[in-house]
Amino acid sequence: NAHVFKLPPRSSTAGWRGADWTEEVWQGNVKVVERGDKCAIILVSQDGATFAVCPVKEGAVDRCVDSSRYFVLRIENAQGRHMFIGLAFNERNDAFDFNTALSDSKREKEAARNPPPVFTGPSVDYSIKAGEKIRVAVPKVGSNKETGGSGTMSAAAKRRAARQAGGQAAKPLRSGGLLAPSNRDTASRRDPS
Repeated sequence: NAHVFKLPPRSSTAGWRGADWTEEVWQGNVKVVERGDKCAIILVSQDGATFAVCPVKEGAVDRCVDSSRYFVLRIENAQGRHMFIGLAFNERNDAFDFNTALSDSKREKEAARNPPPVFTGPSVDYSIKAGEKIRVAVPKVGSNKETGGSGTMSAAAKRRAARQAGGQAAKPLRSGGLLAPSNRDTASRRDPS
């Protein structure tokens, strides 16, 4: 649901301010339509009649400086005459969707005009040549499981070896990772009698 306002003269060069708009001239729905390389904003009345059309091009849509729900549109008639109107949305989500549709259209047009270069990369032939052989090293049966066949011990194997040799491994914390309670009673826990 959107509202169209007649724009008062701009009070500053900083931009349009939606708070200055008081004269509402229309209420209805907004459609962003894209056909081929052209995009247009169509203001449609509740009965389905077209109120105004804003062809989207450079400078056709401007945001207000005081609210994210207010926009200025440059609408045109069939003869090419144009005028500026204020467009206000009731909800921020509707204004966000409107702005996103416009930016998506702009991004798609730019991507179509300037497609990213296709990376072909170096062509490398990984096929096996005639007479070439593949050698696979398979470990012998009965290899040292602790070392994983590579000669270096894993961290788990080192801990097991330390325990078997009588070394003290760090004791794990009790369940939940909490420290054990003190075996001394604190003053607040002593029996008063």
